[in-house]
Amino acid sequence: MTIQEMRKLFAFNAWANNRVFETLQDLPESEYKRELKTSFGNLHGTMVHLVAAEKIWLSRLTGKPETALMTDHDTPTLESLKSAWEDIAARMARLVARLDDGKLQEELRYVTTEGNEYKNTLQQILQHIVNHSSYHRGQIAGMLRQVGARPANTDLIAFFRLTAP
Repeated sequence: MTIQEMRKLFAFNAWANNRVFETLQDLPESEYKRELKTSFGNLHGTMVHLVAAEKIWLSRLTGKPETALMTDHDTPTLESLKSAWEDIAARMARLVARLDDGKLQEELRYVTTEGNEYKNTLQQILQHIVNHSSYHRGQIAGMLRQVGARPANTDLIAFFRLTAP
């Protein structure tokens, strides 16, 4: 994978997450925070996890690793979570913009929130970040249907169609 392809993936990721936030803004808070018996409880919990994961990976990539994930206590509302997301997405975009093809193959050692140490190439980590967000956007689509809402189309092909020259 080239850095140009990686930048495109991160543009897609930001676009898709922004579309989800737009969809969630139309929901009443009671539906947004309704218990749905999912991994993270509700739409808010799942969105917090999605954003928190990107935030902790960003901290590792910038050499300032955090030891704990952001929680719903840190961002109790959709508005506060969206504000956090916008900051994280902008910082991630700047980081990816500074990378080159050679940097993608460099290894990064990091410690997970469970205390386990790993090393992966930047390319693997960056691909994981986008994949992780896509996975949880799929969960969010299912949850939106459970509360009677229509999820946004966040498919990669939809992004390609919209951004084609």
